[in-house]
Amino acid sequence: MYMTSKADCAPRDLLESAWKKEVREMTIIGIDPGAKGGIAFLSPDKLDAIVMPMAGKELDISTIVNTISYFDVELAVVEKCHTRPEQGVVSSGKFMKGYGVLLGILGALKISTMLVTPQAWKKVILAGTAKDKDAAIAYVNMKYPNFKLILPRCRKPHDGMADAICIAEYGRGKFLNEH
Repeated sequence: MYMTSKADCAPRDLLESAWKKEVREMTIIGIDPGAKGGIAFLSPDKLDAIVMPMAGKELDISTIVNTISYFDVELAVVEKCHTRPEQGVVSSGKFMKGYGVLLGILGALKISTMLVTPQAWKKVILAGTAKDKDAAIAYVNMKYPNFKLILPRCRKPHDGMADAICIAEYGRGKFLNEH
């Protein structure tokens, strides 16, 4: 189990989910980077997602490495990030540091990585919608009605997990089209 920041409603222990250690299927992961982001794990017949593991205000690198290593990951799809003019220098620096750490983890684990802009995955996955956080939540609720985006002690769905699931779906579509 990992600790989350106060901004997160509750930790989600991936090992308590329906995944079985003995059954290691090809998995595509989707990552919505950032402190309020998420990581989704998508295999042919299973889905799980966690909030981005945090240790205080920093990424919990150990938990991220251990969690990703648990799966036989074929492809990681990461939302491509850049700084925005309205962001402050300190917040931009922290965000980009976390983004670099995530890419470093995937490289160290020798996982093929695809970077995708928010516009690209939203154009495909959220076609015909407002392409916002609510649209991503609606998509996940429609495609995976048994998956709960509302974490314990929360009132609202976790949009970081919803985005991560959508990003993984985008990656699966691209991967299947190429293979």
